[in-house]
Order: sequence, then structure tokens, then C-alpha cells
Amino acid sequence: MKVTLFDFQEDALTDLHKKLGQARDYASSDNPQVISFSAPTGAGKTVVMTALFEDLLFGTAELAPQPDAVVLWLSDMPELNEQTRLKIEAQSDRIRVRQLVTVDAGFDAPRLPGGAIYFMNTQKLGADKLLTRKGDERHHTIWETLSATATAAPNRFYVIIDEAHRGARTGRAAATAQTIMQKFLLGSPEDGLVRMPIVVGISATPKRFEEMLAASSSHTLHKVHVSTEAVRASGLLKDRILLHYPDDGSQAEMSLLGVATTHWQAMRRQWQAYCTAEGEPVVRPLLVIQVEDGTDKLLTRSDLPAALAQVESILGRKLEAGEVAHTFHDTGDLDVGARTVRYIEASRIEAHPKVNIVLFKMSLSTGWDCPRAEVMMSFRRANDHTYIAQLLGRMVRSPLARRIEKDAALNDVHLFLPHYNQATVDAIIADLKNVEDVPPAITGVARELITLKRRAGTEAIFAATQKLVTYRVNKVRVQSALRRLMGLGRALTHDRIDEDAQQQVTAAIVAAMHAEIAALRTSGRYEQLAKIIVDVDIATKILQGTILLDEPQYYVVQAAAADIDRFFRRAGQRLGNGLEMAYWKAQGTRPAGEVQLEVAVLVDEVEAMARLEALAAAEFNARFEQHKFKIAALKEARRQHYEKLRLATAVPQPILWALPDSIDFHLSPSAPFFEKHLYVDDKGNFQVALGSWEEGVLREELADPAVVGWLRNLDRKPWSLEIPYTDHGVVTPMFPDLLIVRQVGDAYRFDILEPHDPSRDDNAVKAVGLARFAEQHWGLFDRIQLIRKRTGPDGNEHFYRLDMGKEALRKKVLAVETNAQLDALFVTDATPRQT
Repeated sequence: MKVTLFDFQEDALTDLHKKLGQARDYASSDNPQVISFSAPTGAGKTVVMTALFEDLLFGTAELAPQPDAVVLWLSDMPELNEQTRLKIEAQSDRIRVRQLVTVDAGFDAPRLPGGAIYFMNTQKLGADKLLTRKGDERHHTIWETLSATATAAPNRFYVIIDEAHRGARTGRAAATAQTIMQKFLLGSPEDGLVRMPIVVGISATPKRFEEMLAASSSHTLHKVHVSTEAVRASGLLKDRILLHYPDDGSQAEMSLLGVATTHWQAMRRQWQAYCTAEGEPVVRPLLVIQVEDGTDKLLTRSDLPAALAQVESILGRKLEAGEVAHTFHDTGDLDVGARTVRYIEASRIEAHPKVNIVLFKMSLSTGWDCPRAEVMMSFRRANDHTYIAQLLGRMVRSPLARRIEKDAALNDVHLFLPHYNQATVDAIIADLKNVEDVPPAITGVARELITLKRRAGTEAIFAATQKLVTYRVNKVRVQSALRRLMGLGRALTHDRIDEDAQQQVTAAIVAAMHAEIAALRTSGRYEQLAKIIVDVDIATKILQGTILLDEPQYYVVQAAAADIDRFFRRAGQRLGNGLEMAYWKAQGTRPAGEVQLEVAVLVDEVEAMARLEALAAAEFNARFEQHKFKIAALKEARRQHYEKLRLATAVPQPILWALPDSIDFHLSPSAPFFEKHLYVDDKGNFQVALGSWEEGVLREELADPAVVGWLRNLDRKPWSLEIPYTDHGVVTPMFPDLLIVRQVGDAYRFDILEPHDPSRDDNAVKAVGLARFAEQHWGLFDRIQLIRKRTGPDGNEHFYRLDMGKEALRKKVLAVETNAQLDALFVTDATPRQT
């Protein structure tokens, strides 16, 4: 693959392999198998399927290749097929263009030839279409071709139904295969089409598709599901969708278009600044304008000349030729007030970087995938709000395919609705919470979903935070230590932090491999393990008719060189990063078969591989620790790459805590104001609704003149302070409520405060988690406190604190096993705040 899959996509790919492996064993037209692959809008389902096709055709360490596999991609729109074909071509580095075949009206073959991916749309499969009829120039209908392929290769023929829910009808229609899509699932005797043995249905809304299969009662259904939470956490999609509408409910179309244009221009400047600073290709966001439908004589009821004139008024210049495009079907270039607005197919917009403004009606709801769409203005009326979810699904792709940490505003998209009011906007938000086909982003009104920036004068505080650490629990898919170390070595060399790192770590691993193989030979284990690979047991039986004449005769033959090579290549896929070839190269002129056999033996020896993993993990940690401050100073994308390597282990690892320049925040307009927060709004204020305990503790802290700042540590934000704890053997993250900053002399001290309800079951395990964190990082944080409110000796309620920053108390907390024991510690050792 030319692209790296996100962890949730890798998980989906692994699950697809598992389910397809189960399906292949039983697949036939009499026992059809269906995999329902569901993922939220924008999750990159095509990327996952492209990786799957590569693995099917070329194999993996666990999967034998099927070079003669046949894949048929079926959709109901030619434009969707073309978009998918182009994506596969762009994303795969192994599938050749000649293997991507569009089935057109002239296609005629007894079977679909293997080793290719075919694209077909249902519009070519009606009874009146050339593909479905024999004639002077056609010897096989497409139905006969498909049936012959399914019969000849039931475990190598994969039918992919894109947007599977659109072809699913339940009830009587399911039994009669009323839609063309359903013919592939249910068969069609009148057309001579058998049921397809293996079908993968792709959808963001699988319910209708799966209900149709349940009604047919003849299929075995396997499910692969990607959760909304996993997609949201990846950063692949935008974090928030901000809805703008007029306060008084007036239909101030052009005024709101002016505001939208101003927002668009601001985002252009922000993207320019970010990309320039980070060395990224400059993102040029689009302003997307949705206009009303027209009539038989009128293209649209929206005033296009006035709209473009308003945009020009805000820009302070005339729109340039080619800067504005439209996607109205059956319409060529337009003359709009002495401006030429050219027609571009929706799926082709991303390929035209000079286009800055796009006019459309409804065509963007399907067939379009444009990460540049950041601001949309809709002239449509409030009764069209059922289409909003589809439109938003086109707008939430992150232009750089990752979350932007420095500037939270770049993780937002904006939707301007001049014909909506508070009630209709609330209806949209409510609908989005109850509809399946919705992008997994937070949606709300712009006046409440705000962006906070660093408070002026806090530069020294933020500089001091750069030495603090946090954890990211279960955020990254676990990799082997060998892969992590090789990735680290390659990255350190690439970024010129340590130009010899890649060569050094490769040499160290190869030397360790050699030592392990030598140890196996010394122990005598090598010959035993090699025999398993080299010796091939053969049994011969002699039959006369159905009668066995003699006992079977057994003998052993040596594996051929090709078989040894196959084991070697499989070992290389398990090791990764070309380590098998590095080992071979280091052996000089030794016989190839001998070296290949050594590598094959090594990867199957569990204890030897465990020692290699331990060595690689130790080396990784040493090198990462050595270079962590240089890594932290890298550009954002590169730093994220290192963090992913660091976190790709089952044991939580600390990373430097990088607080961004700005954060997103949900404002409660009636919430109280608090001073000294590290992030503030454009007016320098901060409002937040806190729990009574949190607010009480905070006010105690703010009464101390040494306190110069504080942070409301929100749950599960990319920037949050996160601490691991173990509950019933499962490592889980906690997010302490408050970070307090005190100035003592010229130094800043950082305190972690967690007011916590004693009635909760997790009290003891969280206390131990805080104590372990304090034990490991006591030099970075001062007070690390678990806090409860209770009545003191004076008869009044106070906040009592267990301070894990104190070694003697920390040892007592580390010995706690039950909530009752923790309760006792609060009685004997907790104290009110010390001034």
C-alpha cells in the first residue's frame, strides 16, 4: 500500500481476513456466505478493501496468495465506480492499472478471468441492456459469465456490493429478488444467475441490508464493524461541525453568505500559516455553496449573480477565471453575471486545486470525497434538513488525513444556514444523533462550540510544561518490538537525529538472530526444528477399485528449494522491515538454502523470538529516551509518527505532554467565569460548569496567590493529561480533573488534583494508579492528590486530600487493595489543603 492504514482500519482488515477465511471453507451457490462490512461515513472503507485485495492477490505471512482471484465491485452509479477505481489505483502499489477492469457494454467472456478487479454498475444490467442479452456479437450474457465464474471458483470469486443498503428491500421483494443488486445475493433463475458464493456488502448503514439477508434465510452472515469511537479517535475526520444561523430567524441570505466568506478566508490564512510552519503542502479550503432547485425554465431559484457579487465584495477583488465551478447535472459551463462558471463532475473536484468555490444542488451527497470542503453555505429551506447528514458526510474528511494538534480551529467545518432558526437547528442536531449514516463528529451551534487560545502572558508556563509526561492508553495498535525498533531506527536516520541509527539497529538485530541460531545449533534443537520444515512425509496407498490391497507405505522426501524459499518469505513477512534479507546479506557467500532455512527455523522458535523481542524493546526504550527532546521539537506529523511507535506496546509508555496552541471547547453560556485558566476565549475569559466538589477545590486553589494558572483537564481529548490504572487486569485511562500551576521563586510547580466520589467502585484502583504514576514521575509533578469532601473535627465540611507526592503516604496507597482500605486511609492520613 502507498498509504499507511489507521489502527482501526488495520483491525477491520484483520477481521475481514478472519471472516473471509471462515466463509471460503463453506462457500458455494448452495451455501452462500455474506460479510457485512459496516463503518461510519468517512472511515475509509475503500482503503481497507484495497488492502484486502492486495492481500488476497499477493498473500501475507498468514494468508496464502490467490493470484487468480476474481473481484467484482458492484455499485448503482458509474461515477461511484470510477471514483473507487481511481482510489484503488492511487492507494495500491501492487495492483496494476491493467488489473482494474471496467465492465462495459462490449464485455463478452465465458468466465471472468482471474487476477483482476472488475467494476460494474447496475444501470448496465437491466433486461433491455446489451450485457444481459445475446446477439450476433455476444455469445454469453453477463449472467451466464457470472454463474460460470461462481461455479468454477466459489472460494476465489468475491462480489463486493458498495453502499449495500441501497439495494436492499425487505418483505416480498426479498423473496423475488426485485432489485438487480439482490439478484447477486438471491440468484435469478429466469436470468440463469446462481447465488454468488461470497459477497461483501459495504455500508455505513447495514441494518436494512442485514434484515434483507435474515428474511432470505439461506445465507450465512458474518459481520465486521468499525465503531464510531475508533474513527473519531483516529483524527481521520474533523472533530466538530459548527452550525451558524441568524439570531432573529430572518432570511438574511447574502449577509450570512458574507459571514461564511469571511470564515472561509480566515481558514485559508490559518491553513497557509500552519502548512508553511510544518512544511506540509498548503491546504486550500473550498467554499461550497448549495443553491435551490429550479424550474423547467429556471436553473435555480437562488440568485447566483448576487451571491458571487457578495463573495467578491468580501474578498475585495473579482473572482478569477476557473476559480468557481458547479456540479449541476446536464448543464455545461454557465455565464453568471459576466463570470464563467465551469462544470466539473463532483468526483473530480479534488483534482482541480485552482477551484476555490463550488456551486451545487444535491449532487454532493453521493460520489464526492473532497477533504478541502471546509465551509458550506446553504440557500435551501429548513424543510430540506433531512439531507444535511448526507452533506456533512462529504465535508468531514481531514485534508491531511490526521488531526491538527497545534490549531484546534483547523479540525472544524462550518455550515451556514440562513433559512434556519434555533428550533430547526436543534432538530438537525437531534436528527444527527439518531441517524446511522452520520459522520462521527460533534455537531452543535457555533456560539457554543468555541476555540480557546493560550492566555497572554503564559509563555513561560507552557515552556515549563514541555518536560511533563502523559500516557495514551490503548490508543495505538500493538506491534512487535522488532518492528517498533526498526521503525525508530529508520525515523531517527530520516530526521537526521541519529544518521547511523537505522544501520546500527539492523546490525544489532541481525547479530542477535545469529546468536540465537548458534544457540539452537549448540543445544541440538536446530536439527529437530529444521527437520520439521525440510522433511516431507509421503504416504502411498494401493487401491483396486474400492479395495485397499496393502497397508499404506510411508517415506520421506526432502523439501524442494522452492518450498524452503516459501518458508523464508513467510518468515520475512513475520519479521518485517526486510530483516530476513539483512540476515542473508550478513552471511556472505554461504549457501542460500542453508541461510533461508535458518531464518525459517528461528521465527518458529517461540523462546528465541521472545528473547529477540525483549532485546528490541530494551533497545527501543534506550534510544527513545536518549532522543526524546529532539523528537519533541520535530514538526507535528513527524512527532506523531514517533509517538505512535512509542505507544504501540501492550505496556503503557510515557510520552512528553505537548499542549497545543488552541483547544476546542463546549461553552455553557450560563456557566460561571473563572480566572487564571491557561486557555481563554477571544475576550480573555473562561467559563465552565464544574461539579460542586471540583468548583470547591478550585476556589481553594485560586485563593492561594502562588497559583498562577490552572487547566480543566477534559476527558479523552488528544491533548488531555492521561494516567493509566489497572482494574480487574485491564489497563484503563483516567483523566484527573484539575492541573494547578504554582510559582515558587522562579520555578513552576505542577499539581494534579482529582476530587473523586467515594461511592464509586473505582476508588481504590484509581488511587493505586495515581500512586504508581507519582512513584515513576515524582520529579515532574509536586502534589498528586485524591480528594474527598467530608466533615472535619470542627463539625464543618472540608476537602481532605491524600497526597501521592509524599513518599510515605504513597507507599501506603500502593498497598491498598479495597475501597474499605482506602476509606480508612482517608480517616487516618488525609488532610485539608496546606497553605
